Amino acid sequence: MTQTGYNEADTRANLIDPALRERDWLEIVPEDKRGTHGEIHREQSAVRVDIIDGKPVKSGRGRVDYLLRMYAPPHAHPLTLAYVEAKREKLLPTTGLEQVKAYARLHSVQFVYSTNGHQFVEYDAFTGLTTAPHPIAEFPIAQSLLARYVKALGLDLAAESSLPLFMPYSQAGDRLRYYQDAAVRAVLERAALAEQGKAKKRALLALATGSGKTSIAVGPMQRLSDAGQLKRALVLVDREELRDQAHGRFHNVFGADAKIVRENADGSNAAKNARIHIATYQSLGIHEEGDASFLRRHYPENHLSHILIDECHRSAWGKWSEVLTRNPDAFQIGLTATPRQLEGTAEDQAITADNHRHFGEPVYEYSLTEGVEDGYLAPCEIKQGRVSIDEKALVKKEVIEHKARRADTGRKPFDCPRLGTRRFTDQQTREISPNQSKQLPRNQVRLENRTSLDYPGEAQGSRMASALTAPT
Repeated sequence: MTQTGYNEADTRANLIDPALRERDWLEIVPEDKRGTHGEIHREQSAVRVDIIDGKPVKSGRGRVDYLLRMYAPPHAHPLTLAYVEAKREKLLPTTGLEQVKAYARLHSVQFVYSTNGHQFVEYDAFTGLTTAPHPIAEFPIAQSLLARYVKALGLDLAAESSLPLFMPYSQAGDRLRYYQDAAVRAVLERAALAEQGKAKKRALLALATGSGKTSIAVGPMQRLSDAGQLKRALVLVDREELRDQAHGRFHNVFGADAKIVRENADGSNAAKNARIHIATYQSLGIHEEGDASFLRRHYPENHLSHILIDECHRSAWGKWSEVLTRNPDAFQIGLTATPRQLEGTAEDQAITADNHRHFGEPVYEYSLTEGVEDGYLAPCEIKQGRVSIDEKALVKKEVIEHKARRADTGRKPFDCPRLGTRRFTDQQTREISPNQSKQLPRNQVRLENRTSLDYPGEAQGSRMASALTAPT
């Protein structure tokens, strides 16, 4: 073994690529070889940005990823099977092995290889085992790797339920980043296993805020639809801003088949004939103060084949769970940035308990740290401060200047009681009202007899307003 000291790029070009071609892995696979040869897919991540002296500075170059994919004729879209980590020639193939293992999760693949062009090691996510170094000439061929993937996962690729795995993405949709594609593939694998009776009909995705969960949401729905397996889907979000954003993305792919759920003047559902129904909790009447009447009138039991719940750490309990319990046969997808233990009544906990108990462990995770490391999410500086409505009341002018919006609907604040950040119990309302009513500036925001303080609900808002304006 002669070592010429190639850097990583030269090691790829002069050692790894030729070796992979010898093992039936090609950059472009002719149609007549798609049953025997695999595909080398390269993707470069964004450039990481660091904050130095308070200024954003790009750091180095994006990471170049090798993904190994395999076709399963007659399907035209390949399955992603493995990730290859290239090392500089003089490094051992076991160098940075823990990082290499992390790539299995990041790319949602079951096999990860680390190689210096002369030797390679394999990490098998199914077994958790890592092999000893082997000569690169013994690298697994495409057909054998596909067979191992199918056997370990327990998938029947010939079954109709596996068809979405082979559907290409719509050209009308967003071009997905590597982790977004990995999340979609993880959901489709779970859906296929569920239809084959080997998993629950649930999948949880945990991705950092800003990572593009709306773009991810379109992917599995579109591929399930193209495979003929989506009858009617509900996309549930917690405020109007997200609803409109989701509608825009789904409309790009589904056109008029994606509609916003709202009640028409005659009491009918505006999304009645659509296949993708996009709703807020409020529009279905399943928010904290709703009676679920709209849901029950327009959505009979098992009316939906698929349900996608955004911010499910806030939505998988209480009245919201009625969407799930009324559609037990639907495949349910939860999106969250913060999976955590949920609180509720004993009945709530018996139904869903928390994200992990209802949906199971996340089928895919992507953290803020990983997003910053990849260059897809912006780094941040943490500055401590103190905000207290007791120290400084909010006045109407300040609210207007800051362009305040409701956190739950995205609307301007002049039709809502929630502008601040403090919540008051009924006892606190009674105790604080006399003092506060004396201190309130004349031009403090008052909205339909309510102040700019943040209240848990409309009823308490009215009670607080009455208390604040009562003569003392």
